[in-house]
Amino acid sequence: MAQPRASTALAGLRVLDLTRVRAGPTCVRVFADFGADVIKVESPPGFDPNENMSGPRLGYDMQNLHRNKRSLAINLKTPEGKAILMKLVDEADLLVENFRPDVKERLGLDFETLHARNPRLILVSISGFGQSGPYRTRAGFDQIAQGMGGMMSVTGLPGQGPVRAGIALADSSAGLYGAVGALVALQERAVSGKGQWVQTSLLEAQIAMMDFQAARYLVEGSVPPQAGNDHPYQTPMGVYRTRDGAINLGVGGEEQWRSFCRAIERPEWGTDARYDSTEKRFERRPELRELIEERLGEADSADWLAVMERHSVPAGPIYAVDEMFEDPQVCHLGIAKPVKHPELGDIRLVGQPVTLSRTPADVVTPTPAAGAHNDEILAELGYDEAGLAHLRAAGVI
Repeated sequence: MAQPRASTALAGLRVLDLTRVRAGPTCVRVFADFGADVIKVESPPGFDPNENMSGPRLGYDMQNLHRNKRSLAINLKTPEGKAILMKLVDEADLLVENFRPDVKERLGLDFETLHARNPRLILVSISGFGQSGPYRTRAGFDQIAQGMGGMMSVTGLPGQGPVRAGIALADSSAGLYGAVGALVALQERAVSGKGQWVQTSLLEAQIAMMDFQAARYLVEGSVPPQAGNDHPYQTPMGVYRTRDGAINLGVGGEEQWRSFCRAIERPEWGTDARYDSTEKRFERRPELRELIEERLGEADSADWLAVMERHSVPAGPIYAVDEMFEDPQVCHLGIAKPVKHPELGDIRLVGQPVTLSRTPADVVTPTPAAGAHNDEILAELGYDEAGLAHLRAAGVI
């Protein structure tokens, strides 16, 4: 039975997925959710000592990362296993990997070798620190990239010391940048007919995600400090306490400032000479915070959010994850995608955050068991029952 496709957007593309952990699978998931034929090439169960680095096969992380794929479990340390992979390379559009560069070279999966075999192949390599340079062979992990990429120096309360983000920011952004690069390379191939090597790394992605904080140093020479829950230069923009908790405020300019002052029934602050510009409010942020929180402490968060909406002042609640998925707008957007798993039953996974009007992404199949599609994929490569029996007996599959 043919694997159902999540979308028709990328139908006809074949992607070989030799990734693990998070950055690489995040890249490949984009292609799987938009309908490419993704073959997850992995070791047979028990062959790889690191096979559970993303948790158990039936765990939430593996299920969220590897849906909409087919699984081919082969032993690449055998000549026949390597030959199977090369047959797949002959017909593939993309190969995505996140080995250390030296490991990829030892496996014979370097760009020169693959390109010689299939000139149209696009190789996407996601590493910790880059394919060249003094750190190329270092193992990369998200938290290490967050530290080296400056993220931990600007996160947390002033004077608190380095704080990591609560998500795998470097991993996830490297995967997304890898997907963007692959899509650019596919479009270029449509003109040139040639594949190329797409490279990104956790370190580069994390630096790119620093964005205006990094540009602040490059352009002005200013090293950004920790600002806690406050915006680096706008105020009031951040977390403010209310009677029963806290809300986020996003007051970004003079008109919004005056609207905010009217909303909290302090219209005189809007024209007060001490606070009538962004620069003045920033200079007096501590005293202004005290005044604002004194007023917000007179009512609950829900009441203030309703008031802010009536006055068109940007504001929002601060949710735990369960509350987030119960929000009416989140429910309307449908980003929690249902899928039926043969063992776990009905589960929900995190969908793609971008919608196409004609060919949207979807989640149609759960993460398969390792090797679930061995017979199907190998039959497509020309192996008959006798050939499959030989591969099993030889420990290739």
